[in-house]
Amino acid sequence: MDKPQLVVRQIASAIGAQERHKRTLKALGLGRINKTRRLPDNPAVRGMLFHVKHLVEVKPEE
Repeated sequence: MDKPQLVVRQIASAIGAQERHKRTLKALGLGRINKTRRLPDNPAVRGMLFHVKHLVEVKPEE
């Protein structure tokens, strides 16, 4: 069985966001509105998503 993954989509612009949030988006592989990434569901990724939760939408992979 494959490891669980999350589908993450950026829903808001990083313009005007804190520099820390911009760097977190870049580390997640995001940076433009509607860009989507599949990321592993682990505590490190979840912590990063928590910091930018106002900029992204997260769904479990189907």
